[in-house]
Amino acid sequence: MSTPLVVAIDGPSGSGKSSTSRGVASRLGLAYLDTGAMYRAITWALLEAGVDVNDPDAVAQAAEHVVIGSGTDPLKPTIHVGDVDVSEPIRGDAVTAAVSPVAAVPRVRELLVGLQRRAIMGATAESTGIVVEGRDIGSVVAPHAQVKIYLVADPAARAARRAAEQGVDDTAATEASLVRRDQIDSSRAASPLTQVEGATVVDSTFLTLDEVIETIVGLVESVR
Repeated sequence: MSTPLVVAIDGPSGSGKSSTSRGVASRLGLAYLDTGAMYRAITWALLEAGVDVNDPDAVAQAAEHVVIGSGTDPLKPTIHVGDVDVSEPIRGDAVTAAVSPVAAVPRVRELLVGLQRRAIMGATAESTGIVVEGRDIGSVVAPHAQVKIYLVADPAARAARRAAEQGVDDTAATEASLVRRDQIDSSRAASPLTQVEGATVVDSTFLTLDEVIETIVGLVESVR
């Protein structure tokens, strides 16, 4: 293609976006950006600072001072707050429980969308393109992406995968948590989770990770 390729992969929590996006980027020699990790990173920073994450005004004010850095290598993606590597702590229970109200604050989304767009511009200037995963990539962050994917899976399959990742046995509680997260993400006023026009739906419920990656690689190659 005459311009660097941008692949937008959106979908609900637990649908397999991260593993799929990294696999697609690696297969195609593209950069990779995990926007969800950025929201988790800012949430971690606010919790560390003692900010009430249920106070939108306090969150918006504190978010102005958080410095986030995201590595775009799909084989070893990184996420930092300042000089602190937060790749592990952002996956903890405290951040998971707090990220939705933080991500719903319009100023937080404005700040991070700007950062994400700069990351995309930087990566596409240095490489053949980038795979970007999140919940509002095709609708807000990169609406002109040449390939838009909406990755889904039924709640039971998503819960089983997430429970396995976290090493817990209670898939029912995990499923209930995912459904609540879906409701929050889909109904928030700022950049809600949505399937945009022109996005190809890929249902990973009954597919292996390799099969999902292969499906999306095929879709990307059809436009290259």
